Amino acid sequence: MRVFIDSADVNEIREARKLGLADGVTTNPTLIAKAGVDLERTIRTIADIVEGPVNAEVTATTLQGILEEGRRFHAWAPNVYVKIPLNHEGLVACRALAAEGIRSTMTLVFSPAQAILAAKARACYICPFIGRLDDTGYDGVELIRTISKIYREDIDFSTQVLAASVRSPVHVVEAARAGADAVTISFSLIRQMIQHPLTERGIAQFLKDAEKTMA
Repeated sequence: MRVFIDSADVNEIREARKLGLADGVTTNPTLIAKAGVDLERTIRTIADIVEGPVNAEVTATTLQGILEEGRRFHAWAPNVYVKIPLNHEGLVACRALAAEGIRSTMTLVFSPAQAILAAKARACYICPFIGRLDDTGYDGVELIRTISKIYREDIDFSTQVLAASVRSPVHVVEAARAGADAVTISFSLIRQMIQHPLTERGIAQFLKDAEKTMA
């Protein structure tokens, strides 16, 4: 399973790349605003750092607006993917951009039916939101499992599952077990995945024993 970093912080992305955990990047308007950075300059910089997909999300809500933003994003770097919310206009735009050779990721996916429509619209990736679905009382990981099964069994579908709204190391593991092609996570979650109390305790014990040996 590939690991994307969900960030607009260039320093975080560079650090994730050192760890081998930047197979791609997802950004959104919230992350861009939080980082206080210029969208174009940031996406161009990230696209130079990361070889895989770099997702820039549209803010337009009309078909024409989405198409214009998508074409503009695509011109920034060959590995920039247009991130489009899944609704009627988004589906039409995704299909139109695909016909122009522009790759898209459909986001805010919450049902298998939406996933089927995204695949028919020729999305390269979809982003099912695990955590947000859990918040409503539904099983987000089960959604990943269902969509992955549908995609595997339909030879006409090439869309890949990029699990999003991932909130814990357990979510990462369960998404992998459910068949997700990739997962996008924050850098803070990467830190959580690295740490384990037994690892820290073991290191402390090794150092203590080493001191005795040297003494």
